[in-house]
Amino acid sequence: MTFTNEDISRLIYHYGLSMNFVEKHGRVYKVYTNKGEFALKEMEANKGIDFLHYVQHLYQKGYNRIVPIYPALDGRYAILEGNSLFYLMPWLENKEREGRIQKHKDLFRELARLHTLSVREIPVTKEMREEHYEQTTARWENEQEALLAFVERSERTVYMSPFQLLFCTFYTEINGAERFALNKLKEWQEATSEETKARSVIIHGKLSNEHFLYDENGLGFFTNFEQSQIASPIHDLLPFLDRTLSTQPKKFDESLEWLDTYFRHFPFKKEEMLLFLSYLAHPGAIFRVVERYFSTGKEKNEMKFVNQLQHLYWRMKNTEYVVVKLEEKERLKNEQQTPPSN
Repeated sequence: MTFTNEDISRLIYHYGLSMNFVEKHGRVYKVYTNKGEFALKEMEANKGIDFLHYVQHLYQKGYNRIVPIYPALDGRYAILEGNSLFYLMPWLENKEREGRIQKHKDLFRELARLHTLSVREIPVTKEMREEHYEQTTARWENEQEALLAFVERSERTVYMSPFQLLFCTFYTEINGAERFALNKLKEWQEATSEETKARSVIIHGKLSNEHFLYDENGLGFFTNFEQSQIASPIHDLLPFLDRTLSTQPKKFDESLEWLDTYFRHFPFKKEEMLLFLSYLAHPGAIFRVVERYFSTGKEKNEMKFVNQLQHLYWRMKNTEYVVVKLEEKERLKNEQQTPPSN
């Protein structure tokens, strides 16, 4: 549904505001009013507004680095209009005082504070852990078998396609990443065999530097909590790293600095780090593009598939660098914590 200036003017009237003019930025309307500039955010109504509950809970816990959501004059925090919900926030100019690296450090420090203030332990039975382990292991082992079958199928052809040749060239490293992920998952299963609880937090749900804004004083605030939920903290870290590492090969020391900032304020337990490394290292995206290639008929875009595989391989290698460095830090930490034998 397209909303006109008259629609926006009518919506902000619920907040006691009079509109001068409006600018559209995606799903956000920058509204100039008689009382200053505001951000009116649109979201799909069928997604619900559970995020408001999480935002209020964080405020009650003392976490105030969230762009505030203003109530309408009648007390509503969101207004239904057609199939959309609208909520109002102050407009932050997002003037960065430092460079990109500093902004990411600020983001990860605030994410750690958010997780620290919302952390709680939830009961997890031995059966639940075992089911998760067995299902994930079975899925990843099936991927391994399928990838090997695709290699054998490629090697039986007289002339490999460019995709097949590239895939067979990368296969040993892809299989190594699969084995590493499975080994870490096994270590997690062994480390948690007697555990009856697990830590959960309120996750942002769509962590991005675009959703971390600075005010006029240079303080950083999270916005866009619409996908927030109660979950393991790794559900905030993994998607962010997945996007960040999707570049050409490079040493991602800056990503390690961001994670170091996070872990200084919200250190993972041993079993949490094992599970984090397992999921981070797992090359599931590569399996999906390989499977799609071999299940597509002859009429397929070879160049497109080759480009996809090449970029996913680069991402796997970037991830490998981060995983190796994190595992090395964990090893050194564990050695320092282990008392010397007599």
